[in-house]
Amino acid sequence: MKKQLYVIVCGLLSLSAAQAQPLLKTHVETGDIEGVLDGTDLAIYKAIPFAAPPVGDLRWKEPQPAQPWEGVLKADDYAKWPPQPERGDVSYDMMSEDCLYLGIATPAKSVDDALPVMVYIHGGSFQTEHYGGTMFECLARRGVVTVSIEYRAGALGFLAHPDLAKESAEGHTGNYGLLDQIFALKWIQRNIKNFGGDPSKVTIFGESAGAMSCNVLCASPLAKGLFRACISESGAFMSPSYAVRQKQAEQIGLAFQQQLQKSSIEELRQMDTRSLTGTGVNFQGNLPIIDGYVLTDDVYHLYERGEYIDVPVLIMHNSDEGAASGDFTMAEYNQQMQGIPGQFADSAKVCYPATTDEEANFSLRDMIRDYVFGWPAYAWTTLQKKTGKSPVYSAYCAQKSERTVYAKGNRRGAAHADDLMYINGGFKKEDADQYPEEVKLSEIMQQYWVNFAKTGNPNGEGLPYWPVYDEKEPTVMQFNNGATLIMQPNADKIALMDNLFKWIRNIMGMMNNQQTNQQ
Repeated sequence: MKKQLYVIVCGLLSLSAAQAQPLLKTHVETGDIEGVLDGTDLAIYKAIPFAAPPVGDLRWKEPQPAQPWEGVLKADDYAKWPPQPERGDVSYDMMSEDCLYLGIATPAKSVDDALPVMVYIHGGSFQTEHYGGTMFECLARRGVVTVSIEYRAGALGFLAHPDLAKESAEGHTGNYGLLDQIFALKWIQRNIKNFGGDPSKVTIFGESAGAMSCNVLCASPLAKGLFRACISESGAFMSPSYAVRQKQAEQIGLAFQQQLQKSSIEELRQMDTRSLTGTGVNFQGNLPIIDGYVLTDDVYHLYERGEYIDVPVLIMHNSDEGAASGDFTMAEYNQQMQGIPGQFADSAKVCYPATTDEEANFSLRDMIRDYVFGWPAYAWTTLQKKTGKSPVYSAYCAQKSERTVYAKGNRRGAAHADDLMYINGGFKKEDADQYPEEVKLSEIMQQYWVNFAKTGNPNGEGLPYWPVYDEKEPTVMQFNNGATLIMQPNADKIALMDNLFKWIRNIMGMMNNQQTNQQ
């Protein structure tokens, strides 16, 4: 009797252990798939094809459905990097044009768990990087399914050409990388339930070019219904210099074809990827464009008119973004100041003063921060606050640490991409002795992010209260030795940039009108 009882108890314990395991095997629309265990609580699927390989005749075409497979696909290793320039840790043998894969980390024990989903879009200036850098396991362990998606980069992702427009039924060209992102989000809608995720609770988030992609997706009619919230880290597609229309982009494509000494799209399709995207390749069109399809107008104007996907947003940039650009001298400072339009020159020198190399270095870094990141974040925040109905949350990451992602030299805060160290588990509990403030901040930021994904509101038990954005009140959450509310940071400098961009936008508007009248 005792032996029988022992067998029964052991059986029940084994059954309980099996039931407690995350979903290591599941099914997607193209076949059965198996992941790998991370610790005891996460299943990781490192490479799932969400589209057919964009090779041969599918180069510079909209993504097409992935083909079914037989048996069980073992997603135990990440796919290769999209073709891009080489760097110290990334060589050409690590790359492939067959790159349209995504990875998933899930803590779900059942396909019926219906957990919120966080979809990450990586940065890299629309030219570099890889979806497999992190699966944000630390966020998944807080009760969400995390997904990281790949997309075509460089000329393979953003070449516009009049002959490609003729191939398209809608007459569009370029934006292939964005179409990959949208295709991946549609795949997630159809398949994420099989990983324990809830397709009605998708939050997109991205950093740098990934954050800019998030802004474009919020402005694209093609992405409607594919997500319910958005987090932007150091990126918004609001600058007038980004407002490139398809006809202009096609001219850039024709110049690139001439540079490569090819006579047709057919010849370009026969070229190896290294010649199109590798080190030293001078393609000038690595940006989303206004093609009337993915993007119907300048994102800034769409937000002015309230023509965007109105979902809760959390928008952040960093205090020392420009530190990733290197060090600057007084001579470079003077050269930059000479290029500023006359009516803004005196204000620029007041906002960004310098009499020494050290002052010049910090002032030019601050100018980069505000021109490239601070003002675009401010524009997105204030325009959606004005024309939208969903809550808008604003953040400013200012934590200085000995560790950094890209920056060199002396820093006064968080450099570009340093925020990722706090969100993706760069500081772990075992680092607390060496990095006590960073570990504490990492816990705070991760929980805010996950709360936002779960409810559309970052607030939760044990966290400082974070109100929706109000330019007249201290509602920007500053992450620096904890989390505290501040007024809009660098307000005088942002005001200067706002006036400068208005002037640029007016000049560009007049030029576009002249071109339209001439046609």
